[in-house]
Amino acid sequence: MRHTPRYLMTDPDEVKRLIRNNPWATFVSPSSQGLTASHYPAILDEEEDGIVIVSHFGRPDEKLHELGEHEILVIIQGPHDYVSPSWYAPGDLVPTWNHVTAHLYGTPEILSDEENYAMLGRLTDHFERHQSHGRSLSEDEEGTRRIVKGTVGLRMKVDRFEARAKLSQNKGPETVENIVGEVGKRNPALAEEMRRVHPRHQA
Repeated sequence: MRHTPRYLMTDPDEVKRLIRNNPWATFVSPSSQGLTASHYPAILDEEEDGIVIVSHFGRPDEKLHELGEHEILVIIQGPHDYVSPSWYAPGDLVPTWNHVTAHLYGTPEILSDEENYAMLGRLTDHFERHQSHGRSLSEDEEGTRRIVKGTVGLRMKVDRFEARAKLSQNKGPETVENIVGEVGKRNPALAEEMRRVHPRHQA
């Protein structure tokens, strides 16, 4: 990830916020067979200090990744979108792409069967809490335990991270206002991220 100083995110709390708001992650492993990538939900273990994520892999992905044997990269992608130079001042012609992204590094710990079931229960409850008739694995523990056997749970303490919030910090106030207005028409989440780093443009 390019380390342009004005775009760096160094606050762990901001990275945690990004994970909470964007729980679909890309897991990348340098396995003995080459690079391997998979996509799974990831949520924070809020009871742990530092940044700790929990997730699960569907079998046999854990073997393809050689999970637990080495460091992996977990990519969290927040809001992003194209920024047109038509929103800039005259003469400024180079487009760009605004985004908020974090790269998390660590060696996963494989969960026991009981820990995995408990974690998947938490994962389900985490997303079902927003549903008007949310469901729970506990409604049919015998049946859901059979299905869960096809998954492998993991917990990963983040040893280091690289994070970037590229949100037009290099543009003047009038241009930022234009970008926020245009982006907000199709990507409100990205416009909100821009407002966080450009407080004068709060809605």
